[in-house]
Amino acid sequence: MDERSSDSHGSIQKENQNKGTRRRGDILENAILQAAWEELNEVGYARLSMEGVAVRAKTNKNAVYRRWPNKAKLVVAAIIKHVPKPSIDAPDTGDLRKDVLILLQRIVKPLQMIGAETIHGIMVEYHGKDLISSLPQLMQPRTEDKLTLAMKTILKNAEDRGEVNPKRINARVIALPADLLRYELLTTHEALSDQAITEIIDDIFLPLVLA
Repeated sequence: MDERSSDSHGSIQKENQNKGTRRRGDILENAILQAAWEELNEVGYARLSMEGVAVRAKTNKNAVYRRWPNKAKLVVAAIIKHVPKPSIDAPDTGDLRKDVLILLQRIVKPLQMIGAETIHGIMVEYHGKDLISSLPQLMQPRTEDKLTLAMKTILKNAEDRGEVNPKRINARVIALPADLLRYELLTTHEALSDQAITEIIDDIFLPLVLA
């Protein structure tokens, strides 16, 4: 093969490679999100970069920035795609403690998959470095959200079994387990542990509703 034929063959091969790797739409977006998830698990949130995600996804960083303007939004999108959503349907085991424990474990398990460093990093990106000043806003529960409704259902079932007296349980007590989980997430860099969940239930919540 002469030099001209060799150059021509190389050009065709490179063109075919480019065609094979040229991705658009959902295909490219999924590749970027997969790369972001892999980078997150490999290097952690603090060291993750848009450029690193682009390299892993075999694209350019402009393709990443066109879809997600910053690291936090990219990571949130990757989490939504790869972490299973928790079921917030109210358990009904016939025991108040077991029901609350199962519900909180369902919430915490995906958070444990994400990791405390990532959660705190995203919070800082969205709310600034002074998270403490943002606590009142972040701790404010949404009216009648799914978690609140699930807790009300659990307590109503417990009332029907004669375990609790509803007159002693106000809205603040119903929201307390979720509020304490939020507090742990926002003020510590540690993962939510099973021990923390049982302490919230056994040491704080149950003594209030069973008093």
